[in-house]
Amino acid sequence: MLKALATRAAQSLRQGWKQHLATLALAWMAVVAVDTWRTRDLPQGPAPDVALVMAPNAGATGVTTTLAAWRAQHPGQAVAVHFWAEWCSICKLEEPSIASLSNDWPVLGVAMQSGNAEKVAQVQRQRSMPWQTAVDPQGTLSRSWGVRAVPALVVIDAHGQVRFATSGYTPEWAMRLRLWWAQAMPQWNALLQKK
Repeated sequence: MLKALATRAAQSLRQGWKQHLATLALAWMAVVAVDTWRTRDLPQGPAPDVALVMAPNAGATGVTTTLAAWRAQHPGQAVAVHFWAEWCSICKLEEPSIASLSNDWPVLGVAMQSGNAEKVAQVQRQRSMPWQTAVDPQGTLSRSWGVRAVPALVVIDAHGQVRFATSGYTPEWAMRLRLWWAQAMPQWNALLQKK
């Protein structure tokens, strides 16, 4: 009985592969269209250089810096800016991926509407969130970047250009792929220009 069902399923797949491929293509176009709409206000081109108030880290008090100064600590590297919130359940689901990502790539968190620097630092300690985080108690910084919902991820290449921006849950493999591509893209462009 089970073998007959498997055989019928395989025959159906072989006979209708064009229809299945068309359905997959249509689904992919819908996903891309929704993602494009969700990220329409996120930055493009040069990354905005904004003032950042950092949550206390390793005993330091809330330090003020800029995005450019933070990026300068990671010369020649693509970086990720991860917008999250303490109250966001999707952000909690994404935390292990961001923690893993931060082991290999520079990640700057922006805690949107999650309290002051001390509260954000407390949340990070309790939830073992190892990345550096800027606080955005009223969501002003997030809105200036066009972030309307969290989580959101912005990938900036080594030259300060925004290469990718996503909104909503992003799997870790997709984050890594975007960072890798942002790291490789300027090098490939330079190589192509030499020819």
